[in-house]
Amino acid sequence: MKEQYIKIKNLSVTKTLLNFVNNELLPGTKIRKESFWSGFDKYVHELSPRNKELLEIRESLQKKIDNWHKERKGQKIDIKKYEGYLEKIGYLKKTSTNFKIKTKNVDKEISSICGPQLVCPISNARFILNAANARWVSLYDSLYGTDVIPETQGALRGKTYNPIRGKKVIGYARNILDKYVPLKIKSWKDLTKIPKIKNHKLNLKLKNPKQFVGYKKKSNKLSSLLFVNNNLHINILFDQGGDMEINNPDGNQDKIKIHDIILESAVSTICDHEDSVAAVDAEDKVLGYRNWLGLMKGNLKDEFTKNGKKILRKLNPDINYISPLGKKFKLHGRSLLLNRNVGHLMTSPAILLKDGSECPEGILDAFITSAACLHDFKEKGNSKTNSIYIVKPKMHGPEECKFTDLIFKKVEKVLNLKKNQILIGIMDEERRTSVNLKECIRALKNRVFFINTGFLDRTGDEIHTSMEVGPMVKKAKMKSSKWISAYENNNVDIGLSCGFSRKAQIGKGMWAMPDLMANMMEQKVVHPKAGANCAWVPSPTAAALHALHYHQINVFSKQKELSKRKSAKLLDLLTIPIADRPSWSIEEINEELKNNAQGILGYVVRWIDQSVGCSKVPDINGIGLMEDRATCRISSQHIANWLHHGVCSKKQFLEIMKKMAKVVDNQNLKDPGMKGQAPYQPMSGNFDKSIAFKAACELVFHGRNQPSGYTEPILHLNRLLKKN
Repeated sequence: MKEQYIKIKNLSVTKTLLNFVNNELLPGTKIRKESFWSGFDKYVHELSPRNKELLEIRESLQKKIDNWHKERKGQKIDIKKYEGYLEKIGYLKKTSTNFKIKTKNVDKEISSICGPQLVCPISNARFILNAANARWVSLYDSLYGTDVIPETQGALRGKTYNPIRGKKVIGYARNILDKYVPLKIKSWKDLTKIPKIKNHKLNLKLKNPKQFVGYKKKSNKLSSLLFVNNNLHINILFDQGGDMEINNPDGNQDKIKIHDIILESAVSTICDHEDSVAAVDAEDKVLGYRNWLGLMKGNLKDEFTKNGKKILRKLNPDINYISPLGKKFKLHGRSLLLNRNVGHLMTSPAILLKDGSECPEGILDAFITSAACLHDFKEKGNSKTNSIYIVKPKMHGPEECKFTDLIFKKVEKVLNLKKNQILIGIMDEERRTSVNLKECIRALKNRVFFINTGFLDRTGDEIHTSMEVGPMVKKAKMKSSKWISAYENNNVDIGLSCGFSRKAQIGKGMWAMPDLMANMMEQKVVHPKAGANCAWVPSPTAAALHALHYHQINVFSKQKELSKRKSAKLLDLLTIPIADRPSWSIEEINEELKNNAQGILGYVVRWIDQSVGCSKVPDINGIGLMEDRATCRISSQHIANWLHHGVCSKKQFLEIMKKMAKVVDNQNLKDPGMKGQAPYQPMSGNFDKSIAFKAACELVFHGRNQPSGYTEPILHLNRLLKKN
């Protein structure tokens, strides 16, 4: 669809975006459309040359690093000389004096509560509403519907309620209560009567009476008890007849009529305009912007049909309770919503500048998403402190962090915001940021609220930065590379030394297997143990289960303990994960190629053909993995590296791609998620005409030449071809 442009000042703005800004975004704020467009026109033309210059610096540094490695091809890397060279060319910055961040007006969900963090594509209203409402999630449902409860001894999930499984759920939940809300003498399993409230006092004797913080009644009968542990709430619901708060039959089996246990789960949610969406033009961008605006206004709704019934999804209200002192109080009914803008690389055809070039997309995101937050300031439905939370990905080093600070200053000026009212989350996922993390934080010390590690993007950047060194180790072995542990530890060490504890979040990455919750419960406890305030989860169910890890671990105590350890070594962080004289068999190489190829194809075909930016893609063993652009980046860069160093041939790779395209086609044809969308178009048998297959191959064949190894330029170009 050819967009119509309208001239505004020195800008050419698509009619789609202009109508959205003028008729939906700005009305109800005190910002006049004339002043908004005048300010945007002025500052986007001021900022764009610097944006371009920073991207040129990336390319220049990469060429210098490539040449340094080429000159030493076949030699063992002298890590000290390598460090010295990176300092000489300005890639590695010398750290200055110690400092503490000065961020103000941070909501308690960031500063005081440690817990799971959801990441959800902003383009899907239903998903984003579910994520926002995932502040409170049923433990019973999360246990009953996942493999945390084994399907043994008759405890099958089935299509109808299974009382055997229900009993196991109740037993598991009682153990949780005994662990995190222990009674003084008895076990929760031993209770035979429904607890009572008299004169606002609870008749249960707790080991720690301060854990009881509130209750609710319906028809003068106790309906819920509210407890707190490690700043996270546990809400026990009782079914004493009458209306039940949720439709769950488990309470019918329970001798004290506990109907469900609701856990405070996704304390914060990243509403993603970046890696998990496919937004290539004004139409796509406005879809995301409109959903974000609906969240900030509090009126976002989505109606859909499930099991033959129409369901209206909307934002949950705050929740009323009565305290042990008899006072009424409210708890936030939703996750604290953070907004992930795009990075500095991409431009958007939604607006053209005076020279006809496309507007830098990151600058556009900053102005539009911040303006939407003006609506939230009236009702305080999201931030109780009137702060705007923008997570900024893919920044390379301190200069790019300073540039983001400059963008936000200009946005604050146009929108009449206070100084540093826009807070920033730093995605520590690019190599030049992780080796200069302290100086990156220094550049944003007045507004930083979050740092986190991202294994996938960080690995993709590691491969691209070190492309000329030699063949990289297999993907699975990356996680045991020396630089990975140094990277994860360095992120926490730097955050704590800069004063993040009880002020800002230190985050960890995604659990990528949404169906394997038992494994998650075993493994993801390492994140709070590592001192992380939050860690990413793919679903509300995963959020509820991961929340149990934050009941188990007091993160602030752990941070205090970790602050005394020796800091991670920079030389370990710079160690390159090349394979030492690899002697892989053809079968081993092909197996690795198949695994990578399947992930790339499974993701790209949905991205290009259906505009789906985040997918659950079965791997070579049929295990569903969450794929987004970060996973696509590492897979495509990995194969590009092996091709470049002769581990495999172009012909070998193409043959495997064609074989795996057939596998992906079969998987997608059986996927119920395809219903109601455009019919799936198989890649196999039509390779020459399949834009998706062509794009997947280009990601590998042109991977060495892509800026920082990013997938966006190729994906965007091919999606536009598909749309038009």
